[in-house]
Amino acid sequence: MKHWLLILSFAFFGVSFSFANEELVSVADNADNVSSSASFAADSAARQFRIDEVEVTARRNDRESIIPAQRLEGEQLQQLEVQSVADALRYFSGIQIKDYGGVGGIKTVDLRSMGSHHLGVFYDGIEIGNAQNGTVDLGKFSMENIEQLSLYNGQKCDMLQPAKDYGSAGTLYIRTRRPKFAEGRNFHLSATMKAGTFGLANPSLLYEQKITDNIHLSANAEYTYATGRYHFRIHKKTPDGQVAWDTTGIRQNGDVQAFRAEAGLFGYLPMGKWHVKGYYYQSNKGIPRAIVRNLWTSEQRQWDRNAFVQAGFQNAWDLPSRTDGGNLALLLNAKYSNDYMRYLNPDTTLMYVDNRFWQQEVYLSAALRYAVFSWWDLSLSADYQWNTLDATMANFVQPSRHTGLTALATSFHYRWLRADASVLGTFVKDGIHRPTAEISRAAERFRRFTPAAFLSVQPWLKEQFFLRAFYKRTFRLPTFNDLYYTDMGNIALKPEDATQYDGGAEYSKEFRVDRVNLHGLHLHLKADGYFNKIDNKIIAVPKGNSQYRWMMMNIGKVEVRGVDVNAGLKFRFAHDVVLSMQGTYTFQKAQDMTDPSDSVCYGGQISYIPWHSCSATGGIEWQGWSLHYSFIYVGERYHTSANTPANYEQPWYTHDMSLHKLFAFHGWKLSTAVEINNMLNQQYDVILNYPMPGINGKVIVKFII
Repeated sequence: MKHWLLILSFAFFGVSFSFANEELVSVADNADNVSSSASFAADSAARQFRIDEVEVTARRNDRESIIPAQRLEGEQLQQLEVQSVADALRYFSGIQIKDYGGVGGIKTVDLRSMGSHHLGVFYDGIEIGNAQNGTVDLGKFSMENIEQLSLYNGQKCDMLQPAKDYGSAGTLYIRTRRPKFAEGRNFHLSATMKAGTFGLANPSLLYEQKITDNIHLSANAEYTYATGRYHFRIHKKTPDGQVAWDTTGIRQNGDVQAFRAEAGLFGYLPMGKWHVKGYYYQSNKGIPRAIVRNLWTSEQRQWDRNAFVQAGFQNAWDLPSRTDGGNLALLLNAKYSNDYMRYLNPDTTLMYVDNRFWQQEVYLSAALRYAVFSWWDLSLSADYQWNTLDATMANFVQPSRHTGLTALATSFHYRWLRADASVLGTFVKDGIHRPTAEISRAAERFRRFTPAAFLSVQPWLKEQFFLRAFYKRTFRLPTFNDLYYTDMGNIALKPEDATQYDGGAEYSKEFRVDRVNLHGLHLHLKADGYFNKIDNKIIAVPKGNSQYRWMMMNIGKVEVRGVDVNAGLKFRFAHDVVLSMQGTYTFQKAQDMTDPSDSVCYGGQISYIPWHSCSATGGIEWQGWSLHYSFIYVGERYHTSANTPANYEQPWYTHDMSLHKLFAFHGWKLSTAVEINNMLNQQYDVILNYPMPGINGKVIVKFII
């Protein structure tokens, strides 16, 4: 009876069925147990034990348990067969993707209507920076070498993490594949070819080598080509049913050529690990224009080149004087990145533009965790980051930025209660080449302290049922473009402040089933209600009476009230049949509270944020065969906070399906897949006048040794 009361309690959050595979034991925690596991295996190799059945009722020992992540990993991630990280994130609750269409279209993420600048994106534990405009184009990151995506609201409650991890309203962790080897092999090789509609050709190669038992090498490369030519129809109706306009055609200037290469060296210690990784990406792509006034063609192009080298070291030491399992852990990270971007607009009827930008970044981090007692941890972390930007623009001031971050955190965990708290200090100093007296004022020193507090309660120790809440304050500094972009930057900008409140619940249960065919049932439910407030929001406004000259201003205020729900079921039947159903639901009321005297915009839903959105996936697996279906729905929106009929955006949805088959041969495997996306040929825009592809498909063949 108690199980049903727990399930029914989620009715207050409007639960719909979904599933999130929450594997909450990290690789770092596993490394701490390598020595003890090896010795136990050696002692018991020649013995067998028979024990009575027992029920485990202990609370999960996990440093991330207060705010569990939404995760896609392993087979579940591969089964979606998405092209980029941004495509995969559509299946998370609370996420809005800004997608300008096509394989090479720009794709950015907005978490809980906070804005893309408030989401930190971490690649193998180190944040991806962009001091120029503050956003990360997730369309650049392929899924071919990624084994896990984890999305946290607030922050990951881990006592051993860099100070930067405390500085964002939400964090996305992209974890690439670490080398894995079949029994008896010291290498792994896989070659993949993806071919699809709109001229897509996407070969990739992965090679992994075991140098020693504790040192592994990985290298992979990928090439992407697509013409980006797809049929579209823009059919707009006003809320009263009137046809606003109706246009059909073929998308132009959406071609892309991209090359990515990565190489890494991975090492394992008795109580830790280390890695060194190099990354290189370059692309040449067209920028399709907005479809307005029946103009389809465009000659705008963009060239990108991104390269970085990063390294990480993590280890733990037991303290011999301690009898309660206390230990000391250290985490070190370092990174150097060098980015280049060229933007060309040869259209002289508007304005000829041929700008080149160069960015550099140096990042160093150290974090220390100390277990004061078995139930109390303390941590201290310190980061340093240096950024520069240069450009070919006239009168460009060549800004640089020195950023220091220091975070102090503590965690209390005892039986049914866990509480975490942290405070982050941020210290920034900008430097200007050829400064004027006015610009120099923008480069004055800046400092800010931001606190956060997290609480989790487990009312019944025998049940995986948790109540949680958190409070957090964050901010985002104006970017180099916001401050110093020629004729548009505003050196008087203030930081954009954000305050978050969240409360939620989570329940997981493995049900034992005695029926002949049904062997097991796993239920997972998760729901959160939240309130976010953003002050001094940085937006672009017209400069004077001209619509062609703009300036960045601190005049925005936003309030967000929302509910995120994740729930789901997974069945295990006889004959190796597995059936799973997953889904998410999000409600958001994100209001523009900038100017009470503005009767049109005040209180309106902010641009491109739907009131309702949801996703659902389901799959069935049997003896190497798997069939998967996914559905995404985004409700009605407005493309400005003036919620008038002229600004109304219709809901859109897509249905996708894929069929997979794994063939196993002697010493090698062949994986094949056929994928159909947007099966009903839905014609829709994510961004106004940037039509998305209709029905499209892909064939995937992977050779594995």
